[in-house]
Amino acid sequence: MYYTPPLFPVGQVVATSTVAGLVPQAHLIQCLRRHMMGDWGCICEEDAKTNNEAVEAGFRILSAYAIDETQPCKGFGENTLWIITEGDRSVTTFLFPDEY
Repeated sequence: MYYTPPLFPVGQVVATSTVAGLVPQAHLIQCLRRHMMGDWGCICEEDAKTNNEAVEAGFRILSAYAIDETQPCKGFGENTLWIITEGDRSVTTFLFPDEY
């Protein structure tokens, strides 16, 4: 089995109480893995480019994923889970867009 290291450290991983109560832990882990590997989910091309630059420059990284993968996700609004890793890589937070 081949191991690919994450692109950046995530620090302490936390979730808002709303996310923790509504999203299954297995889904959170799956989304976190994608985030750490540079699969930014449902974000626009410009935001993906910003994230790719942020990995190298040490800026904040934001990914967006569908909560229910059978439903559409625009990267904001309903059915969207955000993951934000702070620029100093001290903490990564799961939250809903309306909690930002």
